[in-house]
Amino acid sequence: MSDGFRIGLFAKQKDKCLSMGNFSKAAQNATQAMRSLFEPTPLQRNDYLSKKFGAEILLKREDLSPVRSYKIRGAFNAMRKSLEHGAQTERFVCASAGNHAQGFAYACRHFGVKGEIFMPITTPQQKIEKTRAFGADSVKIRLTGDYFDQTLHSAKSHCKEIGAHFLSPFDDPDIIEGQASVAVEILTELGKPPDLVILPVGGGGLSAGLTKYFEEQAPKCGIRYVEPTGGASLTAALASGSPVTLPSIDTFVDGAAVARIGDHTFEALKGVDPANVLVTPENRICTTILKMLNIEGMVLEPAGALAIDALGELQDIIRGKTAVCVSSGGNFDFERLPEVKERAQRFAGLKKYFILRMPQRPGALKDFLALLGPDDDIARFEYLKKSARNFGSVLIGLETKDPAAFSNLQHRMTDAGFNHRDITNDEVLSEFLI
Repeated sequence: MSDGFRIGLFAKQKDKCLSMGNFSKAAQNATQAMRSLFEPTPLQRNDYLSKKFGAEILLKREDLSPVRSYKIRGAFNAMRKSLEHGAQTERFVCASAGNHAQGFAYACRHFGVKGEIFMPITTPQQKIEKTRAFGADSVKIRLTGDYFDQTLHSAKSHCKEIGAHFLSPFDDPDIIEGQASVAVEILTELGKPPDLVILPVGGGGLSAGLTKYFEEQAPKCGIRYVEPTGGASLTAALASGSPVTLPSIDTFVDGAAVARIGDHTFEALKGVDPANVLVTPENRICTTILKMLNIEGMVLEPAGALAIDALGELQDIIRGKTAVCVSSGGNFDFERLPEVKERAQRFAGLKKYFILRMPQRPGALKDFLALLGPDDDIARFEYLKKSARNFGSVLIGLETKDPAAFSNLQHRMTDAGFNHRDITNDEVLSEFLI
């Protein structure tokens, strides 16, 4: 049997497993196999969220897995099955700048196989070192490409050249099957289906796996899907009837900012009611990250906060019921904390930026400062252009404790003759000036 025929037959067998109703058994087997690697992640009742929303809110803590995300599940299962099916190579390749790389590295070390991880040149050193620590001598990290698409192309080309096995981050039946172990653990722990499960969506591996499993084992369990506004690939695919590539994405929610949902994953999700897919703004996610950090001491990456962030939109649906939020990851780089705080303040209306025309006369700055209220603080003040004539342009950032204070301040500035322009939500100017 030729290698090409063997690989094609293996792929057909995997697709058959997904389509014949054998999925639940395969997911259960994958879950059992994972116990050689790590214990089930906790399913915890969260008192703060339960009280806030008048419901029984449970968090499936994938942020407490050995690599602080669920990605270890799919990587482990795909690698395990490849080896069990007599793969012609024990060399594996993946492309990732985040959680998939860490899960892949951990699995390589567990199985004693060699892996190569392609990461963009721009990957933060902290992520590189963490991935290297998980894989130890089992993995080699290659930095190539300024953007992930370039990295992915290089990884696949190299994989083909050396005859290795490419491990997709989400678009593979064995990856989907491995992620479904989250659902197996939820039902095992609860002993019954919850009323609602809330899932983050990126490439669709996690959501496809849990959807397939709940459809077979708990068909009455409701599911809601949450995507970031800047990476709503499932929403776009449902609208067109097939996966489409988004023209651009906002990479802030890096664990879920995927330009195109997977073909295999969409096959499992194509029957989803679009009304059950929520799209949440990136800045609002930041408010959830900060609340969970400050109130609960939970460290969540942006994608890991997606499901919890959606609770506010679902409060009428979940009141008095049991809802499970999958907190999918906690690999948060604390160097991003100032940006998270900034975004959260802007979403809450507690921080704004203005371009102010400042009269070039003695006492003008003093007159402006007199307009500020007792809770208004200047966070930034910078002359953009100061001429010898009548006016200079000033970039000013202001913080306050009550969003209504800005409306009152703007009226006072207008009445006092200080022309101004609010650029807080102007993406072009914000990118260059803020």
